[in-house]
Amino acid sequence: MLRLRTLTAIFLTAFAVVTVVTGYATFHASRTAIVSLVDRRIDSVADALLEDVVPGDADAILRRIVAFSSRRDSGDIGFELLDAAGHRLGGNVALARPLRSGFSDVSRTDGITGLSVGRAETRSVGGGLTLITVAETEPIDGYDAIRLRNYLIGFGLIAAVVLAGTATFGLVVRRRIDATRTTALAIIDGDLSHRIPVAANGGVFAAQAEAINRMLDRIATLVDGLRHVANDVAHDLRTPLARLRSRLTVAAERAPSDELEAAIEQCDELLAIFGAILRIAEIDTGDRRSAFGRVALHDLAGEVVDTLSDVAQEEGRILATGTLPAITIAGDRQLLSQALYNLVENALHHTPPRTRVTVSLAVDGDAVSLCVADSGPGIAEGDRALARRRFGRLEASRHRPGHGLGLPIVDAIARLHGGRLELADARPGLSAALVLPIRS
Repeated sequence: MLRLRTLTAIFLTAFAVVTVVTGYATFHASRTAIVSLVDRRIDSVADALLEDVVPGDADAILRRIVAFSSRRDSGDIGFELLDAAGHRLGGNVALARPLRSGFSDVSRTDGITGLSVGRAETRSVGGGLTLITVAETEPIDGYDAIRLRNYLIGFGLIAAVVLAGTATFGLVVRRRIDATRTTALAIIDGDLSHRIPVAANGGVFAAQAEAINRMLDRIATLVDGLRHVANDVAHDLRTPLARLRSRLTVAAERAPSDELEAAIEQCDELLAIFGAILRIAEIDTGDRRSAFGRVALHDLAGEVVDTLSDVAQEEGRILATGTLPAITIAGDRQLLSQALYNLVENALHHTPPRTRVTVSLAVDGDAVSLCVADSGPGIAEGDRALARRRFGRLEASRHRPGHGLGLPIVDAIARLHGGRLELADARPGLSAALVLPIRS
């Protein structure tokens, strides 16, 4: 589909071509009509001059020319009589060049005093004589130039009005589109309260904005309801679970048993799940964005690697840093640290011993990629969407500890910062990258 700018350019080009062609056609048609009228007048005047004149009677023709020249209605008509050799016998004009038989254009270069542009008829009048009848096609000097200028001004004004209207309409449409895009980006960033401004004077765009805003109100209500349900369930269940764990702990202290210890571990896992759900809900609200500060990602990556290197060594993995250029972005240091911890711990827990895990930074245009890559088995491309989904557990990890909320938390943190979580093939292994905008 063609872009709006391309369509506008095509329209303006077509309009310019049509305007030029129409202006030229109008100018040419009017000039042709004037020439046709002048030719008919010349022909009728010549017929009147030669009426009742014996063909070849030069003296009678010259007397008629003198008589016609003195008449008021034919004072602008010029006559010249030539003999068989082309020599001038008389008349009230003298042409500087011979003319072909029939109608011809004449101009100032033909040496006729007072004539700038005109038409001439050359006809044989018998006896080898030739009569040339001349008339102006311009009622005043420079009439063609004036008429051309008037056409250019008229059609130029039309073109200017259309161009101004198109530019104004394009500006209005662009502003409306920008307002809609700004609202959409705010919604994507988690601000479900953002709405499209509605013009006070109404109109089609205002009606469109109101319809979209009502849709956003409905979506916000549904999302808020779902969020409250998840939060309420997590809150309401976490309290009795904490009490249950406390009682199980007391019971285990009084009468230790493997079953009680297993029950306590299951309570801890459920509490961790509810804690993760509440954490995601908190991040999705976008409230943490107001506390953004300057975060040096290279320092953050180095700290996480230093902290988890001993854990990696104990589990038989190799944790190292790759390229870490000095990059500072606007963000929440605590959340970004949690996201990187989650990615590194995922790589350590879901890969076989002797796997190498590398943390690196890379800049691509106006974005930075905080990447955790491993040399393990990786995740098949068809399973990556499942891995990002809440409670998504791949078949290979179903029997390992975890609740399937690690990557969703990372994804939520990335979205809070206006970025995204990308899972790709590290060849071999998996590359999990936080792609974040570099904002001033």
